[in-house]
Amino acid sequence: MRDVLELKDVIVKRGGRNILDGVNWRVNEGERWVVLGPNGAGKTTSIQLAAGRMHPSSGTVTIVGETLGRVDVNELRPLVGLTSASLDTRIPAGQRVLDVVRTAAYGHLARWREIYEDEDTARAQQLLDGLGVGSLADRVFNTISSGETKRVGIARALMPNPEVLILDEPTSGLDLGGRESLLETLTGLAAQPYAPVLILVTHHVEEIPEGFTHALLLKDGTVFAAGPISETITSFNLSRVFGLPLEVESSHGRYTARALRREERQSL
Repeated sequence: MRDVLELKDVIVKRGGRNILDGVNWRVNEGERWVVLGPNGAGKTTSIQLAAGRMHPSSGTVTIVGETLGRVDVNELRPLVGLTSASLDTRIPAGQRVLDVVRTAAYGHLARWREIYEDEDTARAQQLLDGLGVGSLADRVFNTISSGETKRVGIARALMPNPEVLILDEPTSGLDLGGRESLLETLTGLAAQPYAPVLILVTHHVEEIPEGFTHALLLKDGTVFAAGPISETITSFNLSRVFGLPLEVESSHGRYTARALRREERQSL
């Protein structure tokens, strides 16, 4: 399998301190990664690098064979789809859902003067249908629910047919039903043989969909652990990453974590 993404000896400095400090991370074709860590661990910075939205202070970031700093990022960005709440808020009011997805083919946030081919419209509608929101195509984007917004955002990120899809806290703000419904959709996406490499960022192991293969644990801007998910998402590792004695369990491809009670800690 070929490398799709590699961060090598990456340092990011801001305000006199290292936000990321010597990060090494390699993602291969066909893998599905979860990035996990406490607030301030460096998750957002890492995915900004992976998406080509930021350059490192030192070290190298290679995306689909191209190294940041040696390639036009405007050519690189269509290869990496990105979904995030902050991106959703940048979409101008009044945009139809179909246009929110369709404009991603041109790297725009809103429709302007571009003329769409029938193939663009058909692909946008197909993506919306596949994510269960096809009936919303003519709705105004800023009038749909939070769960629907998340699904439309994924359709938008998939529109350019990227090599990598980065999902930044895709279930944040959803209720239990909305979360589980979206995770079921992501499980289906992860199972598709021709789906892009998936990278999902979260604070909670309960939000890891079934079918994810690898995990990256960040702590204080460094890689604490990285590798196959069953070897990485463990009670030992998460207890040290989050600084609290935790018990991690898995069942049917899903994970849960809880803090140990005082008497349980004393028995260790």
